[in-house]
Formats: sequence, C-alpha cells, structure tokens
Amino acid sequence: MPAPTLWVKFPRIDILVHEWITQLFGSQGRLMMAHVGKVQLLITFIAPAANVAEIDRLVASHGAWMAKTHQRSGPKALLAYNFSKGPELTNPLDPSSASTGNTRYVLSEVYESAAGIQEHWAQAQTSWGDFPAMVETLGRCNAQTLHGGAIAQSLW
Repeated sequence: MPAPTLWVKFPRIDILVHEWITQLFGSQGRLMMAHVGKVQLLITFIAPAANVAEIDRLVASHGAWMAKTHQRSGPKALLAYNFSKGPELTNPLDPSSASTGNTRYVLSEVYESAAGIQEHWAQAQTSWGDFPAMVETLGRCNAQTLHGGAIAQSLW
C-alpha cells in the first residue's frame, strides 16, 4: 500500500502537528490564552491629513526594520506586531459617527518579556534610520503610549 501523499511530502508531519497542538493547548492540554502574561508596547496617535503620506512612509519603514532586526524566539522575542490606521471619529464611541478628517494610528507590539521592549528601544535609536523622524512626528501628533503593559486577557 503506497504512503499517503501528505506523509510523502512531509515525512515528519507528526512533529509539526505536535508542535502546533502544544502551542495551542500547552503542555498540560489546556487551551492557551495566547499572550496572557506577556508585555505590550502600545502607541496611538492622531495625525492631520497633511501628515498622512509621511507617516505611511514611516510605518512602512518601521515594519521593514522590525522584520529584519527583532528576535522571533527567546526572552526578547517579538510575538505580535500590528500597525493600523483609520479615521478619527467625532464620537470615538460611535463607529457610525463622522470623521474629523484626521487619521488615528495604533501601533501594538507584544513581546515575550520586558527585555524585548528594552532591546527594541535601544535598537531603534542606533539602527533604524527613520527613528528621529518618527519621534519628531509623534511629538506633533498627541501620542499616547503604554510601555511594557502586562497583558491580562488574550485570545488565540
């Protein structure tokens, strides 16, 4: 009887499946709360329409730099990275309210430990060429930050 196609292409699929199940359910077989206990860097800011093109350029530069420089495993690992944007609303609690014409940006980075955030800031100042431009831009955009917030709830 020939081996199933999947086993031929991935002869050690049992290892891959075991790793996936362990990541999802943990070694105790309970569903994991993805990032509970990890730390988060969160920055949100509002930009006027005139600044959006430059900020979009900085966001792209930041993402490319992050992908090249940040660890993916170990105590300093970057576990999640999202940089989103959308309209600032006249009533922030009513998603159907009109836009102010400004754009809200939200940066969320989740790290294995606070050491990852410390390394992030040290690296940014020395190896990301657009760091000074981003700092200057954030200074004009009413930035609000959470440095090293402990994640209390997290799904999947």
